[in-house]
Amino acid sequence: MLSVVENHSLPRTAAFFDLDKTVIAKSSTLTFSKSFYRGGLISRRAALRTAYIQFVFLVGGADHDQMERMREYLSALCKGWNVAQVKELVAETLHDLIDPIIYDEAASLIEEHHAAGRDVVIVSTSGAEVVEPIGEMLGADRVVATRMVVGEDGCFTGEVEYYAYGPTKAEAVRELAKSEGYDLSRCYAYSDSATDIPMLEAVGHPYAVNPDRTLRREAVAREWPVLAFDRPVRLKQRLPDFRMPPRPALMAAAAVGAAAATAGLVWYATRRRHRTAAAAALAGR
Repeated sequence: MLSVVENHSLPRTAAFFDLDKTVIAKSSTLTFSKSFYRGGLISRRAALRTAYIQFVFLVGGADHDQMERMREYLSALCKGWNVAQVKELVAETLHDLIDPIIYDEAASLIEEHHAAGRDVVIVSTSGAEVVEPIGEMLGADRVVATRMVVGEDGCFTGEVEYYAYGPTKAEAVRELAKSEGYDLSRCYAYSDSATDIPMLEAVGHPYAVNPDRTLRREAVAREWPVLAFDRPVRLKQRLPDFRMPPRPALMAAAAVGAAAATAGLVWYATRRRHRTAAAAALAGR
């Protein structure tokens, strides 16, 4: 069991989570394709194609080349989209689409890390317009996500300003460690994909979650713990009277410390007796 009270004289720590197939059971961006279709942003043909891409992603994962093709396709697809409309569509359908596919085990880990005084950071290749609301719903303290270029007309140009992928994720983790004072040797990271090996290597406690074949092989070779998340569940079903605290992405760290510890003590005393395999893995740390 994680320690509820952390010694704050020590350097600060964080837990870095990939999003797709690590915290949620699907691709966060592709999950909104129906909403974008109904909102008139994409055609029926594009909606069907994104559904197929989602299927391939879920069944076999995605290697570097597939991720690059997906990035190119989605960049071209969103060219000309009005950013305000995208945010509105995401906000309207966020809980209906994302809440049911959040892994129970991942939500428990987020709670455990907050209770131990650690910041929680979502690091995702998906776009910020999608990832930031999901991060807020999950109670994340910060979000690192891909950012698209927005023109003067308020629409996406189709160009990528910042691509949160592969080594870039690891760079973002190290930059956050410098700016926030995290001791990376005491930090945690979770991902399902071999493309996130650089991020996992950057911390002292890397975990492979539902890993693809390449990451599983690497995890076994490096003796990294392997976790299996397989219980998507609505947050309300986990704890009927509990609500994730409103932790907007990129909020100042100073606003989190005492609140996280206090909230952790309240819910930790009443949480379920059954501990997940993930929590048991952490208990040894």
